[in-house]
Amino acid sequence: MLGRLRQMLIKEFLHVIRDKRARFFLFAPPVIQTLVFGYAATLEIKHVPVAIVDYDNSQVSRDLVSRFQASRYFEVRRLADRREIPDLIDRDQVIMALQINSGFARDLRKGETAHLQVIVDASNSNTALVGLGYVNQVAQGFARQYRIEALNRQAPGVAASLPEIVVERRPWYNPDMTSQWFFVPGVIGNLVLVIVVTLTAFAVVREREIGTLEQIMVTPIRRTEFILGKTIPFFLIGLLDTALISLAGTLWFRVPLTGSLLVLTAGTVCFILCMLGVGLFISTVSATQQQAMVTSFFFIMPAVIFSGFGSPISSMPLLLQRLTYLNPLRYQEVVLRSVYLKGVGFDVLWPQMAAMALIAVVMLTVSVLRFRKSLE
Repeated sequence: MLGRLRQMLIKEFLHVIRDKRARFFLFAPPVIQTLVFGYAATLEIKHVPVAIVDYDNSQVSRDLVSRFQASRYFEVRRLADRREIPDLIDRDQVIMALQINSGFARDLRKGETAHLQVIVDASNSNTALVGLGYVNQVAQGFARQYRIEALNRQAPGVAASLPEIVVERRPWYNPDMTSQWFFVPGVIGNLVLVIVVTLTAFAVVREREIGTLEQIMVTPIRRTEFILGKTIPFFLIGLLDTALISLAGTLWFRVPLTGSLLVLTAGTVCFILCMLGVGLFISTVSATQQQAMVTSFFFIMPAVIFSGFGSPISSMPLLLQRLTYLNPLRYQEVVLRSVYLKGVGFDVLWPQMAAMALIAVVMLTVSVLRFRKSLE
């Protein structure tokens, strides 16, 4: 058995080594995609293009405008007439527009409410909400400073005795709250999922489509040996790609690996076994490589969306939250980020690993049984 299995493994590795395109696409794209995702995927929104129309044109209003100009979150564009706003928003040249009405400074001096109108392009609701939050921060900071200065002029004693709350931030695990530290470990799970699932599904379907599957099955090799010979190389490739992507994330983006390599490896092994089961299952329901591609896409996209990679699972509808428990990537994202940033071990992550191990056993069992049946 070992001799036949060894020959099967040699065949698969030779196929990869001799194919220049296969060698390139197995190792270069994951590293490149890690770099691209590391820079492109971010929770921060900076340099928001905003137009400002100042009809008050007072010292107070100019001070408020200067605060927006000094903020790293805004790229300010001054306008003379509010009628320019719709065209700029339609052309995506600005996302927000602020209008300071005449009498803004007068209302503040009288102690009345001074209104700042904010027009926002809400077609991208996430950007709109974050942008409005930035505007509120600047406006509230300006209002607070104005009140303090007014009290210091009118009643210095009262101003000095006003109570104040100071928020002292102590962010754990990511002191600078860098979004790359959150996304880069998550990218590892996403890329390994794509690589292992597509390789496993396409390799078997390709053998069936070109007619070599029947030739292999008339040889003395057994079905179990054939399945192992097809999956073990992709298991090893998945581990190697994980190491390359992790190395790129650690060295290039300076994401600290504070946890144990043993814990990270154990979680990765469980996850890759899950993906091998999924890939084998796709191969049993696909007759051509086109069908395998469509079926893989049908699995990969929901798996990434329901993993908590980009948006929190807690914000999803309750039914979808429960469905995420069937998604191995959900558990792997927790393992990756916890090992990288928090440095936790098996005592904390054993539920995630147990869940992935259970899913791997079920998927591999079902897939192997279906695969054996499809070969008969």
